[in-house]
Amino acid sequence: MTLIKRLRTLFFPNTSSPPSMPPVVSFATLPDYTAQRITQKPDSELAPPVTLSPVSQPSQLPDWVTDDESIRDEGVLFGLSDASPDGKLAQIRAVFAQQTAPLDEAIEQHSERIAEFNMFIEQRQNQIFSLRDQLLALQNSQPAPGNLIRTVASLCLSVIMCVGNFFLIDVMLYPSFPNRWVAIGVFLAGMFNLFGRTSFFYETDSKLSGRRIVEEVGMPLATSVFVLVQSLQTQSIGASIGLFVFVFFMFLLSGKLLLSTLTGLQSELRILEQNRQLIVSKEQHIPALSAEIARLEREVDTIRAQKWPIVTTLNHIEANLSQLNAQRDRLVNLFLSEFELARSIRDRLTEQQRKLMMDYK
Repeated sequence: MTLIKRLRTLFFPNTSSPPSMPPVVSFATLPDYTAQRITQKPDSELAPPVTLSPVSQPSQLPDWVTDDESIRDEGVLFGLSDASPDGKLAQIRAVFAQQTAPLDEAIEQHSERIAEFNMFIEQRQNQIFSLRDQLLALQNSQPAPGNLIRTVASLCLSVIMCVGNFFLIDVMLYPSFPNRWVAIGVFLAGMFNLFGRTSFFYETDSKLSGRRIVEEVGMPLATSVFVLVQSLQTQSIGASIGLFVFVFFMFLLSGKLLLSTLTGLQSELRILEQNRQLIVSKEQHIPALSAEIARLEREVDTIRAQKWPIVTTLNHIEANLSQLNAQRDRLVNLFLSEFELARSIRDRLTEQQRKLMMDYK
């Protein structure tokens, strides 16, 4: 008969002893686990294949720890005596600490390995998001609208206008200056504003000054007056004045029109080249980006496949660690309950009863 049964018999002789606690479930030894290496590397370097050390198999618990009756008897003995229970509790905890130490180390190692896999997965997912944004932007990009035909037509009309103006001047100057080079020089002098960078005719916010007006209007005006004087020798006054006004405004506006048309043509050619490059870029980069995204997704799947066995093993280790901790707490509470019960009735026992209880064997 155990101590607790003898103690209960003294105070409750007609009460049957309560059924004993079921035996502590023995700790299931963990199987050795080694993290699988990445056997097939994807196109880019995956997580470095680090081999996890096998989980140390804990030794069997001592018999006095796995025997509930023995723990109860120990609690009763400590309760009937003047001994402190701290030493026995520390001994129980030390036994279980020895059992859980390799599990704690394995949990830390597996957690670090899982964190490493998560880091590599996050890196590749960020690359996938970036490439998808590039792919979407490239797919949504459309060729810029152009006005090449209109610009070319405007340029041709401007050239025709300038050529017509030259021949008109040449006809007016021919009686006095048969040499055509004189007409060419006069025409170029009238087109002097063509070489200016800007014109107040096409600028709304420009500040006018006398110097700028003379710079842009002076040469066309002087050339038109020269043509007027020469035309008066062969034409009527009305025709000469009309010719003066026509030539003057042709000099003022046609030069800038020709220059702006040339600038527009340059812009249209640039847009045409950009559209051509966009078409080529779509043909080359869209398949390349799609292939790169697919490759990175395969890498993510491979890394997850490598991480899953480690996660499974980690869950198994944590479950066994929780089982050990629960078993430790149950035994500590069992010891304390019997200790407190024995301590509460110790003073009610006679010395002979105490001796009888202590000498239960």
